[in-house]
Amino acid sequence: MDSSARRMALEFRLSLGLLALLAIMPLAIDNPYWLGVLIVSMYFALLAAGWNLLAGYTGQFSMAPACFAMIGAYTTGLLAYHWKIAPSLGIPASILAAGAIGAILGLIVLRLRGPYLALTTLSFAEIMRLAIGNSYDFTRGDLGLNVPGLFESRLAYYYAFVAVLLAAQGGLYLLLRSRAGLFLQAIRDDEVAAASRGVDVVLWKTVAFTLSTAASGLAGAMYAHFSQLVSPELGLLSQTGLVICMVVIGGIGSLIGPLAGALLVYVSSEMLREAGGVQLIVFALLVILIARFFREGLWGLARRSLRKTTA
Repeated sequence: MDSSARRMALEFRLSLGLLALLAIMPLAIDNPYWLGVLIVSMYFALLAAGWNLLAGYTGQFSMAPACFAMIGAYTTGLLAYHWKIAPSLGIPASILAAGAIGAILGLIVLRLRGPYLALTTLSFAEIMRLAIGNSYDFTRGDLGLNVPGLFESRLAYYYAFVAVLLAAQGGLYLLLRSRAGLFLQAIRDDEVAAASRGVDVVLWKTVAFTLSTAASGLAGAMYAHFSQLVSPELGLLSQTGLVICMVVIGGIGSLIGPLAGALLVYVSSEMLREAGGVQLIVFALLVILIARFFREGLWGLARRSLRKTTA
């Protein structure tokens, strides 16, 4: 097993350990408010993991993870609101809808590179948010759309999110260990070299984009049934910015980083909420410092420190 595979296996084991810690957390925390905070943290962790597959492992910078979460939330919400379709069908439909739209958009935009891809996905995200916000007769616009709940107990939602995150981490690990994962990482490292070795660059970038958007759609659908209300605010650019902050702070291009970053950033932001908007300043400064001095994020810093202590 080479060093990259060993590092990935370590990151996967650590992410499983973190999920195990989350699983026993309700034994110490029975406050419904803080259970809700942890549930929303896991929603962001799923978004962060999906965006990390695209940006961290494939090298493609999208500005639309929150948009696809909104698409997933509205898919299951509209199916329930207008046609009384149960969440057991609405959630899979959300995954398919977000993934299908992602695949179509990917085929169009993934021939672009660098800032052009980011600007195109940003434009798409804003168009979708405005379209949903102005379709009052169908989506109820800014009034929000009522969505049926999945469970009676907040604890049941909590463990449902833990299970979904566990499945997502396992699937991501298997993907990255496969031949497809090698193609994605080769594209990230050097598109031209990957293409010269026979890798269909556009195809595999589209696959990564589709999987990333499908994961966002799943996150949005789960969140919709938890909050029982969806609105265009789910697709705000600030939500995407928060996801990017979580991945960068935790450690982009790693399995453990986005998960730990999402939990750290969202729980910390709730603790700092009483201080007004200071949490936004704190996280912005953290991103700047990490981008400048520790590009591998907190996980990279921890790994570097561990190597020094064991040397």
